[in-house]
Amino acid sequence: MEEDIVERFKVDEIDFLMTPVRVTFKIQMGEIEAGEIKLKQVNQGDTVELPRWVAEELELKGLAEIVEEPFETEVYRALSKEKLLGPLQLSRLHPTFYMRMRRRLIRLTAEANEGRVRRDEFERFRASCYDIVSLRIGKLLALANSPSVIPELQDKLTYEERELFNIIQNISKNWKSMVLGEK
Repeated sequence: MEEDIVERFKVDEIDFLMTPVRVTFKIQMGEIEAGEIKLKQVNQGDTVELPRWVAEELELKGLAEIVEEPFETEVYRALSKEKLLGPLQLSRLHPTFYMRMRRRLIRLTAEANEGRVRRDEFERFRASCYDIVSLRIGKLLALANSPSVIPELQDKLTYEERELFNIIQNISKNWKSMVLGEK
């Protein structure tokens, strides 16, 4: 079961890396060709749409900047919202939330180790990531054992959470059935 989640996550990550994202170039560049990706000459300040994996590489090399809200802001906002909700309530996360979180943590870890990001800022972000994951897992555990099913629950779960919820719910039902002598 767990292997299925890991494999699905890997496939989803490839899909995620292929999604288009806008980048603004920091320098002028000549024509680039990488596999099936063909980029015509761009000037400094030009904004174009590229697959995320290309955009991340260009950003990593300091040639371009991805044009989107910093993910840290989304994490802090989601964490605040999650803390305000009750123990059986979940906020809606973007379907790629955990994918982006994972990729951002990997990148910031490397940048913090290289001294390109302040360690305290990285640690604050990492702690917030751990907090939101822990909060949501706790809520999923409670919801999986809840006698009533909340109809809109599935809409508020990311794919990864849906998989985890189903596993927890099945294990919990089987365990209860066993200890209560129903099996």
